[in-house]
Amino acid sequence: MTARQAMQNLAAEGLVRRKRGAGTFISRQPFHRHSGPLMSFTADMRRRGLNAASKLISAEVRFATVGEAEALKLDESARVVSIIRLRLADSTPMAIENATLTLNCASVLAENLETGSLHSALAALGRTPSKALSWISARQIEPGEAKLLELPAKSPALVERRIITDQDGEPLEFTTTVYHPERYIIDAVFTLVPEKLDTDEV
Repeated sequence: MTARQAMQNLAAEGLVRRKRGAGTFISRQPFHRHSGPLMSFTADMRRRGLNAASKLISAEVRFATVGEAEALKLDESARVVSIIRLRLADSTPMAIENATLTLNCASVLAENLETGSLHSALAALGRTPSKALSWISARQIEPGEAKLLELPAKSPALVERRIITDQDGEPLEFTTTVYHPERYIIDAVFTLVPEKLDTDEV
């Protein structure tokens, strides 16, 4: 009973995780992603001493959605390159990445998208990812996402949408990434603006 209570306490603190039918495992501490220089998932995991890999869910050329066309400044009838991957760190599911690229990047579909870096492939085409604008929100995870990320149904999900431009400032990539909520923390730094004193209140 003492050992069981101790394991329950560790699970409550997030130090271990229980998987029905498999056992109890030490939890990986969440990764902090800091604001600053743009870094691909592959480079970020390598910097942390981890092996980055991907499971390719789909890779195709299709017509853009309205949101994708707007983000990439394309006509609504434009075609785009769509690449959906499950991102892994040392075989642990970290995120589901849905990347949409402009059609002139279609040759990246011939690259190894499971072990290689998409951003390196884009740079080799002469379109280097250079600047990113992102916004982050939360929502309930969808059933297919929960299965890929090994999460219980109806878990919360951390979602980042990002528009990346190349070295010439041209739209290159619009990506929606669904992160495992216990494995990623997005850090941000803000500068406080001093409030002006209202002289009428003195």
